[in-house]
Amino acid sequence: MPKKKQRSRKSQKASSSGSRRPAQEKAVLLYHDMAVYENFERCARRVFEVLRNAERQMPGKPRHLFLRVQGHRNDAGGFDHDAMEIIRNFAMEFLLPYLTRLTTPFHTLGNNHPQRNDVPEELQISYPDDSGDPENPNAGAGFWYDVDLLPLRPRGSTENDRKTAPKLAAIADYLGMDPACLVCWGTPVERAHAVPSSLGGSMDVRNFALLCPDHHRQAPDIADAEAFWAWVDYAEIRDSGSKWNGAAPDVQEWVRAHGGRTEPKDRGEMEFLAAVRFELQHLYGWADADFEGMSWDLLQEYHQVLDAATGRHFGVEKKVATHAWAYHIARRRLAKRRGETGPMPSDHPWTGIWPVP
Repeated sequence: MPKKKQRSRKSQKASSSGSRRPAQEKAVLLYHDMAVYENFERCARRVFEVLRNAERQMPGKPRHLFLRVQGHRNDAGGFDHDAMEIIRNFAMEFLLPYLTRLTTPFHTLGNNHPQRNDVPEELQISYPDDSGDPENPNAGAGFWYDVDLLPLRPRGSTENDRKTAPKLAAIADYLGMDPACLVCWGTPVERAHAVPSSLGGSMDVRNFALLCPDHHRQAPDIADAEAFWAWVDYAEIRDSGSKWNGAAPDVQEWVRAHGGRTEPKDRGEMEFLAAVRFELQHLYGWADADFEGMSWDLLQEYHQVLDAATGRHFGVEKKVATHAWAYHIARRRLAKRRGETGPMPSDHPWTGIWPVP
């Protein structure tokens, strides 16, 4: 057969010349930049989806993953807990067996064993026990928002002597991007607190996002920085079509061919309660049955959360994102108090499900 003869000639040529090596199979290059708004769970699921899709589309091909990180700095200037968990525990321990090579912000690693191609269909993520361990009282601390105390939950320390907000350039440098809105990539941009100063948020650069005026007016004013960043992540996908307004037609066609949206979706006429419901469904994962269970007790809890852990920005009384968060935390408070045996409504359920309708 011609193909056998062709292979035979190549092998003879290779063996007769010690200066030539057999051609190596080209690797599939995978890339993910852990955005500042991604926590461990959202980042891990997205990287895993990239890996799984690569195996489905190009089974058995060598894979090389490049992993980068935006922001996610701790008090000492190194990477924070989420970034370190992604790099060391998830990428180096879980993913590397399914790769030929891995590049992280620290180093490039080769797989010392043959690349595995039996990529699981689903990624299962478990969390440390938050109930408390006498020998390790900090086990699991920080994974869930404390709905009993409604405390300030910053990302990183708030012990900061800075009295004024950092410059736009400093925030952009921390985020690893040009000054542009994290949601729609638009300009001009404004400095948006993850936790408002009125609720105890600091002037540390880690407590700021860059948002255009429109998305700044929409962003939640709440005491939970991780929930703020989850909202930014959600809004970035929800309003993804607005990024491509000025793009060339061939770029827009490529985005649509890969399942993206290239036209902004106007929800400006949506009534307030309908908009809150939409956010509870698509950001916090509420089902129809959850709305049917609305009660006077839930309303009481909702108002307690509003009073204790939310603020107002731009003088806006009815800010959809703030009120949706308050409803969700109120539901978690009731579920915990009643000792409900079903799954506890998650503190940050948003994992980047695409698309948002």
